[in-house]
Amino acid sequence: MIQQITKGIKISVKTKFNGTRLRNNTMYYVFAYFITIENTSTETVKLTDRFWKIYDSLNRTEIVSGEGVVGQTPILKPNDNYTYSSGCFLESNTGAMKGFYTMINLDTFEQFKVIIPTFQLLTKAISN
Repeated sequence: MIQQITKGIKISVKTKFNGTRLRNNTMYYVFAYFITIENTSTETVKLTDRFWKIYDSLNRTEIVSGEGVVGQTPILKPNDNYTYSSGCFLESNTGAMKGFYTMINLDTFEQFKVIIPTFQLLTKAISN
């Protein structure tokens, strides 16, 4: 598990290889990722946006950004956590993701970025 804390917000990431899938005559490697966001600070925060850079071993980079995560903009009080899962399709069998969440402190209305640490996307053959 990969973890990182920014301004009292702890991000934990696990990944899973889910096999291959043919889509539009292209073979893709399918990966799932599971993220837990834990508020270890003393203030209430709201996740408003996300920004991802997704890399594969074929030197392709995909940028994904937008409001919230999986259709949600969770509010986390002190000691709350929020877990969600999502996934991505790569044309190569290895890759990586990194990014950040934009959050707002609901006590001070300060907007800040929470780093999502770089994590690897590896097939079973490579991770063993």
